[in-house]
Amino acid sequence: MNYSWNWGVLFAEPYLSWIIAGVGMTFVISICAFVIALAIGASIGTLHSTAHVAGRTLAGIYISVFRNIPLLLQMFIWYFVIPELLPADLGHWVKRDMPCPEVVTGIVALALFTSARVAVQVSAGIAAVPRGQGLAAMAAGMSSAQAYRLVLLPQAFRIIMPPLTSECLTIFKNSSIALTIGVYELTAQTQRIQSQTYQGFEAFTAATVIYLTIALTVTFTMRTIERRVAIPGTSAGA
Repeated sequence: MNYSWNWGVLFAEPYLSWIIAGVGMTFVISICAFVIALAIGASIGTLHSTAHVAGRTLAGIYISVFRNIPLLLQMFIWYFVIPELLPADLGHWVKRDMPCPEVVTGIVALALFTSARVAVQVSAGIAAVPRGQGLAAMAAGMSSAQAYRLVLLPQAFRIIMPPLTSECLTIFKNSSIALTIGVYELTAQTQRIQSQTYQGFEAFTAATVIYLTIALTVTFTMRTIERRVAIPGTSAGA
């Protein structure tokens, strides 16, 4: 049986609106999760680089837990298991009354998973900063917090821009896993179109092109930022 091609289905309603909504949801989940992951990852990575044994141990446990548990399993745990472990009223609010619980859960799970990876990179970036930088900051009268905030972290982030670019790309791709808990992002909307029209090749080709466009756009944007902030004399700067 010959396949009946119909590219026009992608521009017909409501399917075009579904694709647009899916792209929008993919951006919302990915960008929100990436911002949260940067904040948490920077904090955990900083703690992991300090001289405090307890802090390094806690940071190491956090990194090991969230980096080594598959994202799909984390999605299920946060969506199906955690609400059941909370007090009854709070669990009911999380499952029923919280606005868009599946979207919030998807963002949280994706952010925590990515934050562990960012934490490793931040810790490595801090370690790559010459040790004399931190000692000079302390000798100038800065506290440890000021030395990290004003000297070490700004240089560390400039050093780790290439791996952060990779994480930014990965988080857009990983956002598709949110479809397993009912989030209608791009992949879920594509499957929805396929089930309604049986034009699977057209729908998934469109999704492939859109993901490729997002990846190229993110890569170009992050590479531009990387060139602007690169430290002269480093491999990135060169």
